[in-house]
Amino acid sequence: MNIIFTGIIIFVITFLLLSWFAKANSKKIAKSVRNLLIILSILIAVILALGGRILASLPLFFLALSALKIKGLTAFQIWQIWRLLNYLRSTGRYSHFGQNNQTSSSGNLSNDEAYKILGLKRGCSKEEIIKAANSLQKKIHPDVNPNANTERLSQIVNEAKETVLKDLS
Repeated sequence: MNIIFTGIIIFVITFLLLSWFAKANSKKIAKSVRNLLIILSILIAVILALGGRILASLPLFFLALSALKIKGLTAFQIWQIWRLLNYLRSTGRYSHFGQNNQTSSSGNLSNDEAYKILGLKRGCSKEEIIKAANSLQKKIHPDVNPNANTERLSQIVNEAKETVLKDLS
């Protein structure tokens, strides 16, 4: 009996869908399909984010960053910050819930990690280091973005700058 009931429901849905396609023009169909794809992608991103698969929920991450009102960031810079956050979470230095695995914040970064955070290569000048750190701080400093929780990120950038400057001397 369930098979007959399911068949009737599928038949009715298919009939309604095909009759709508016959009556609608192509622009309306294209717009509806586009809206359906957007809604489905956001829904899938939310489901994957709740399921713990943060790498597959990048569209949700971009939507969340736009809600934080961090001004002046391009999509590439957002992508770099997202990679930095994932790296710092995996090493236990940052948690978006405020639960850090390591208690002391000074001296935790290696030289390679500090260069990677600042986006610099070895052999750069002191001015380049300061310029890179200042450009990051302009984007993520808590005074610039009071609505976003960026205090820990700002501390990490300062720590990276100090580590790289110590490496130069």
